[in-house]
Amino acid sequence: MDFDATFDEHYPQLVRYCQRLTADGDVAEDIAQESLVRLFTHEVSGSTAGVRSWLFTTATHLVRDRYRVDENRRRLLEIHPVRPNEPESAERSLERAEERARARVALDALAPRDREMLLMRYSGFSYKEIAEGLGVATTSVGTLLARAESRFAEAVDDAGEAA
Repeated sequence: MDFDATFDEHYPQLVRYCQRLTADGDVAEDIAQESLVRLFTHEVSGSTAGVRSWLFTTATHLVRDRYRVDENRRRLLEIHPVRPNEPESAERSLERAEERARARVALDALAPRDREMLLMRYSGFSYKEIAEGLGVATTSVGTLLARAESRFAEAVDDAGEAA
């Protein structure tokens, strides 16, 4: 499939469609471009009507996804408003530094596997990735994480008492 020909044929209509859905020209262009990129990265082929249908369906899904993300962001900002002009008080800054120090001491006190497992999980790794990285069964990661978190909480308490 020729990218330039497909782009020239479908892009203008796709942008107009997306603009009707989003009421934002910039967002419409972004979604149309993303739809075309996905068309070629997924190596979709077929008739012109089939390709057009695929593009418009993909664009519709991208608009819906963007709407969901925006709604979630709006909802979370209502619950936890950002106040960038409020500087952190010296007291709160000291508390955070002490919390970080206790957490570091607690992490250092853990067994290496527990420490690695917790750091991987809270760095965004999936259970499968943790299992592969540590050489354990995927089905046991949840139990091992719960135990590691429990030991970490105990270590944080111990670090707080020692301070």
